Amino acid sequence: MHSFLLIGQSNMAGRGNLNEAHEIDTSRIYTLRNGRWQKMFRPINPDRSFSGVCLAESFAEAYSKKYNVDVGLICCADGGTKLDQWMPGELLFDNAVNNARLAARTSEIVGVLWHQGESDCNDTLYPTYQVRFETMMKALRKELKLNDVPFVLGGLGEYLEFYPLESYVHINHALQAIATDNEMVGFASAKGLTSNPDNLHFNAQSLYDFGIRYFEEFEKLNRRTDTVGKKNIKQDILRNEMELL
Repeated sequence: MHSFLLIGQSNMAGRGNLNEAHEIDTSRIYTLRNGRWQKMFRPINPDRSFSGVCLAESFAEAYSKKYNVDVGLICCADGGTKLDQWMPGELLFDNAVNNARLAARTSEIVGVLWHQGESDCNDTLYPTYQVRFETMMKALRKELKLNDVPFVLGGLGEYLEFYPLESYVHINHALQAIATDNEMVGFASAKGLTSNPDNLHFNAQSLYDFGIRYFEEFEKLNRRTDTVGKKNIKQDILRNEMELL
């Protein structure tokens, strides 16, 4: 199984209306629950009672179909959180590390998906966003030994100007700079995506589309594209041989 760590705030956890959810093939998608892999069911990241559709669902479906592999989602996003709450030594950082270590016992972590920034849209926080994020990312890579694993960062929605959070443009600039200045980091644009009526959270259709954008960005970063399929075939052969014993 290949797994992905999902971290950030509410738009990573997912707030898309469940009644508007796009149908996807969940037969090979799992989520980590109490240290074990469970077949995916919505909401996959129940950080709040009103959690909903998540962008990682369409991402996982696209990845599974391309590489013919089971996909595990390590859901650690928490709504309303600031970047400072994800720094090394903070509870959210430690929780993500602990869950990822559990997942790594039964899967291979092949990527990290990040969406956060709305809570840092103010004049005192956005100027240092890039420096703080790079500190966090470096620490996370070190803790989990993920030095060659892609990080995909998602942009904030343009609709935030109507919330209003006009400083979202500065966070987007910081996220793009992080992707430009660091190896194995990509930026998935949210340009043109739309929101729920709250003008704060992506709607279900946009989250589906956003997950595909994340996957496309991941593909640009994935240095192992030619070997993943071969590795899966070997794993399937070994699994079948074990079942015959």
